[in-house]
Amino acid sequence: MRYIFLVFLGACSYGILSTIVKLAYGQGYSPAEVIGGQMFFGFVLTWIPALFFLRTKPGKKQLLLLVGVGLAVGSTGILYYNALRFIPASIAIVLLFQFTWMGVLAEAILTKRIPDKPTLFSLVLLLFGTLLAGGVWETGGIAQFHIMGVVLGLLSAVSYTLFLLFSGKAAVSVNLWVRSASMSTGSFLLAALVYTPVFLWNGSLLDGLFPYVFLLALFGIFIPTVCFNFGIPHTGPGMAAILGAAELPMAVFSSYIILHESVSALQVAGVAVILLGIVLPEWLRQRQRQKQRSSSLR
Repeated sequence: MRYIFLVFLGACSYGILSTIVKLAYGQGYSPAEVIGGQMFFGFVLTWIPALFFLRTKPGKKQLLLLVGVGLAVGSTGILYYNALRFIPASIAIVLLFQFTWMGVLAEAILTKRIPDKPTLFSLVLLLFGTLLAGGVWETGGIAQFHIMGVVLGLLSAVSYTLFLLFSGKAAVSVNLWVRSASMSTGSFLLAALVYTPVFLWNGSLLDGLFPYVFLLALFGIFIPTVCFNFGIPHTGPGMAAILGAAELPMAVFSSYIILHESVSALQVAGVAVILLGIVLPEWLRQRQRQKQRSSSLR
């Protein structure tokens, strides 16, 4: 149960990011400064504890695998933030959340097992709840689709699915902190290649950028990477994809509390449906186990 909670906590941590990004953009900071700063300080935060465990440092092959997983993390943020340039946030988040069924499908293909009924029913609830919570039907929905935004949004879902799939499988024998730091290295390298790290010398860090990128690094790199590295090897990528849906309710909640954005009744209903979809499969499995124990005692 604790591993499920850790993956859930990591997903909730991701949900806070959109609010922080909106605050940073509201202060006039560019995507290059925000994304680059997030990846840089994520790199720093994860390497601080990892330095104490370098006695178990990964081999070259393991290091490359972990950096590759980190590239998936970095590309998810870059693709998603750029999708927001073409389509509304409500549409972009729905496209990103296609990782729920993508993760379950990927696990089914790799394990050659059809998902059980609780998982399939949960996916239906999650997709329906995402449409409600994202406010798609209230903001014009399909009329606001832009082909470039749709492509970028779906690619961010694919990238996030790859992260969930491989973060629990790549170099699992390596120390947790070293794994997390190696992944963050991949994210930072990708961000530095796409966006020149101008924030390091243009004075923006001391001019107010630092609090935003530090919080983005904490909630977007450090906490979720560590939580997922602990939890996903035990939950599996399919369950991790379902638990990852907690990101959207947290995004709605933080926007309402911090940004004072209005939340409609449909969005509240969508959040409730998503939470039900997260809880339902594990509750049904626990109930099934109890029935099996009771029947075996008779």
